[in-house]
Amino acid sequence: MDKSAKIYVAGHRGMVGSAIVRRLETAGYTNVIARTSGDLDLTQQAAVSEFLSSERPDYIFMAAAKVGGIHANNTYRADFIYQNLIIEANITHAAAKAGVGRMLFLGSSCIYPRDCPQPIREEYLLTGPLEATNEPYAIAKIAGVKLCESYNLQYGTKYVSAMPTNLYGPNDNYDLANSHVLPALIRKAHQAKLRGDSTYTVWGSGRPMREFLHVDDMASACVFLMEHDEIVDGLFNVGTGTDVTIRELAQTVMDVVGFGGEIVFDASKPDGTPRKLLDVSRLQGLGWKASIGLREGIALAYADFLSKHPGG
Repeated sequence: MDKSAKIYVAGHRGMVGSAIVRRLETAGYTNVIARTSGDLDLTQQAAVSEFLSSERPDYIFMAAAKVGGIHANNTYRADFIYQNLIIEANITHAAAKAGVGRMLFLGSSCIYPRDCPQPIREEYLLTGPLEATNEPYAIAKIAGVKLCESYNLQYGTKYVSAMPTNLYGPNDNYDLANSHVLPALIRKAHQAKLRGDSTYTVWGSGRPMREFLHVDDMASACVFLMEHDEIVDGLFNVGTGTDVTIRELAQTVMDVVGFGGEIVFDASKPDGTPRKLLDVSRLQGLGWKASIGLREGIALAYADFLSKHPGG
């Protein structure tokens, strides 16, 4: 990418979108454009088409999405499938019509079957049933991958898809009603520390294994993929290649936060997928590798949480 190329980051206020903007600015890109949801409603096809045909960016990072944890995914199933389908369809179609040749679609590792072999390779997509609790969101993200693939084949675009593992970091959502597991654990441990509790409760059994990637590493991978013009299509897993149990994660969060109590697991709550470790050899083979360790990343995330939620 030329440093003066016009780059549109959809979802620039979200955790991933804001990290991509930071990464681009740090790397010296000078023509990054964005719109708030108040300025541009991405669920409105005509508005998206008008915007992209007028601006005609050289590159698009599609980081706009409706996201949430197990509870939110399982409760607002219609919202998750509809909003994500309509956003990605509007942007992809309008981008192709406007002549935008290069785009990166941000997906999710939940697109893979619930019980597929570990670590998960890109070719395992559509080889088995999905995890039931987030199936609508996963289907929407699979559709996004196939949109990119189909437009490449029919129109000669160069749209690639990046499938991140569980992300965390600055600008994460710490609302306990709809956040992902790591920010929820950070907030619970912090609140337990402030109250002087002897325990803090973690959903599920603690046995599922998860992989976690700091969002700044994710942004680095996204920019890496777009900077390499020879990468013209395909699906790329993005992660660290290592995972931990939820029990181990909760203990690390406790250590970072400084809470000395005990963990109580609420087995009445769902575990979700038993294990979800990505095979990241395809992206690593191109020269990219994550650089932020889990404990270091949690410490950075906790500092960000404290800056935004000093009262807990």
